[in-house]
Amino acid sequence: MTLDIATAAGVVRGLAADGVRAWRGIPFAAAAVGELRLRAPQRTPPWTGVRDATRFGPSAPQDRKGPFVGTRRSTPRSEDCLTLNVIAPASIDRSLPVMVYIHGGAYGVGSPADIPLRGANFVRRGAIHVTFNYRLNAFGYLDFSEFGFDNNLGLRDQVAALEWVRDNIAAFGGDPSNVTVYGESSGGNAVTTLLATPAARGLLARAIAQSPPSNAVYRPDVTRQWAREFLELLGAEPGREADALRTSSMDAMVTAARLLFTRIPDQYPGDQAFSPVVDGDYLPEHPMDAFKAGNTHPVPLIIGTCAREGSVFWGKRRILATTRTRIDGLLANTSAAGDALMRKVYRFPDRRGTLDFGGDFAFWFPTYEIGQSQSAIAPTWVYRLEYATPLLRALQIDATHGADLLTVFDRTRTAVGKLTTLFGGANTLAAISQRMQDFWFRFAVDGTVDASWPQYDRATRANYVFDDPDRVELDSRADRRAAWDAFTHMH
Repeated sequence: MTLDIATAAGVVRGLAADGVRAWRGIPFAAAAVGELRLRAPQRTPPWTGVRDATRFGPSAPQDRKGPFVGTRRSTPRSEDCLTLNVIAPASIDRSLPVMVYIHGGAYGVGSPADIPLRGANFVRRGAIHVTFNYRLNAFGYLDFSEFGFDNNLGLRDQVAALEWVRDNIAAFGGDPSNVTVYGESSGGNAVTTLLATPAARGLLARAIAQSPPSNAVYRPDVTRQWAREFLELLGAEPGREADALRTSSMDAMVTAARLLFTRIPDQYPGDQAFSPVVDGDYLPEHPMDAFKAGNTHPVPLIIGTCAREGSVFWGKRRILATTRTRIDGLLANTSAAGDALMRKVYRFPDRRGTLDFGGDFAFWFPTYEIGQSQSAIAPTWVYRLEYATPLLRALQIDATHGADLLTVFDRTRTAVGKLTTLFGGANTLAAISQRMQDFWFRFAVDGTVDASWPQYDRATRANYVFDDPDRVELDSRADRRAAWDAFTHMH
């Protein structure tokens, strides 16, 4: 069982764990510290000897006090975080498909270290699996270009990681021409944004976007305003903003970022502070515009959402357009007829309806639009995870944002999975999990899915619904689609 692998920068030594081989904490770019803080990722300096690759590298800077708790308290955090992790079968007799997963967390928190063997379920089927850190919050997703720094840093980090995969994955047994990039939530946004990023061309053969908030990409006039607000929270002196960005501590940057993140949804209804920016260069056009114009990379795509994405975004997590003020702000510029239609469909101020409105605005409707557009240039499949266990239905949470993380990664028998199925549904959820994994893995192998799941097209709008039993729906949620079509036609 070979654990020493030669990469372009040097030899790494991994470990055997749970029937697979794993390499952790491999740098895919130079440490983004000192003069490289808030700069585009640079090539990894080579090393001599054998580098230990048995431990995860530090997570990207983040805290646990915002709407999302972030990585475990015990996980080290550092600006020197640009590392990746590879899992491979114990033995390999052929070149294997590669699956690269981008973690979510609202571009503010998250780390692959939280679930050490995430993706091992696909590795045991015959794939190479890669996860990686990328810069988050103020370090990766605020636009400081006005002060002489590079922008779209988290996006650039993702491209750098994919370039590393292209250049090195063959040494681990993977096929660099057969790479599937997939992600959930902001990781799904990363996938749809990469499809519109020229630098990512040729780095992925296909893509899977799970619950992507694909609209959460903004213009420079907005992102630069958010950067100025961040600098005020940081306490930067006017005229010395660049110095503040260079010298402020990691903790001070993270704290100011958290404060900014919590205020933006009220000031800018429907928006999220940490996001890619349409800079006209690295990201030439808004991804949604690129999809509509047929300018995205023409690769096969699976894209979908959970049935009620917004049902958990309340209380501390109330970051979506689920309050009366935010909803009114979003609908202010639509027509009277469009406003009336939206209010009829979502039954405002009904609590369930307002949560669904926020979830649909952020996740479902952009997904429908991308399915419409990408299907014109490449094979596209659209899904919805509908099944919810009796406990989740009783709590009126249903199949909510993140439910697919249990099913796609075969985690229905974990502690969280057992809690979810406390009042039944364990076998059904496990069976749905197996079906989703079957589809995802087959797609990663050759870009197809089972014949029971028809391709999406504008004529039928076929959705595959994961439920008990599964089914295919044509033009799912037609009433909601009509309401959102009327809304977007006014914008």
